[in-house]
Amino acid sequence: MRRRNLLQASGVGLAAAAVGVSASPAAARGTAAKSRPTRVHILVYDGAEEQDFIGPRDVFGHAAHVGGALRTSLVRPGGPGEVTCAFGTRIVVDQGWNPTEADILVIPGGGWGDPEGPGVHRLRENAAVLRDLRRAHRSGTVLAGVCTGVLVLSAAGLLKGRPSTTHHLAKDALTQEGGDVLSSRVVDDKDIVTAGGVTSGLDLALWMVTREWGAPVAAKVEAVLEYEQRGTVWRRD
Repeated sequence: MRRRNLLQASGVGLAAAAVGVSASPAAARGTAAKSRPTRVHILVYDGAEEQDFIGPRDVFGHAAHVGGALRTSLVRPGGPGEVTCAFGTRIVVDQGWNPTEADILVIPGGGWGDPEGPGVHRLRENAAVLRDLRRAHRSGTVLAGVCTGVLVLSAAGLLKGRPSTTHHLAKDALTQEGGDVLSSRVVDDKDIVTAGGVTSGLDLALWMVTREWGAPVAAKVEAVLEYEQRGTVWRRD
């Protein structure tokens, strides 16, 4: 509680003192569209691990409730439809993914241990998804990979030589594909942000809230969730 009070009083925190709204790519893009909130899209697909996207969805949802100017949507590659997640949860996604319609796109992981089943391996083999990720990146969308969702960004050729992290079971694969793998829980390389395994999606989302809408908003979200951001954030100056 003392930590949250300090963040709210100081307006900085979570290692974010030098990263404010004006410094971030998503915020810069939003400057040209002040009439609308920041659009946060979360890409869900068959085999996505529930916690990987539900954690960020909760964080961004609460951020909007406590004053952050954002709107969060679940989107599905290939158009609206039902998604069966890693542990059998079925959800209906009513919005298809358009790669140029988001300011921030979150890519969760899932299914890394089963190369033949649904999950990230299928996405990594989907030429249309990889093409659209590159298109989203060129359009200025900030890409945020959670857990093994980071490996989808890698398959799109977006992480070669770039600082990044992922689930510990996939770090060797990310290194082999040219990523500069760091030990931080969240790695902020400005237009691409990556996080470690599963629950680190909460930490990535809290960091993004801090970066885009300020530490006081993030502190309010932490208070509602009864959770405080964990681990270190590496960020490019």
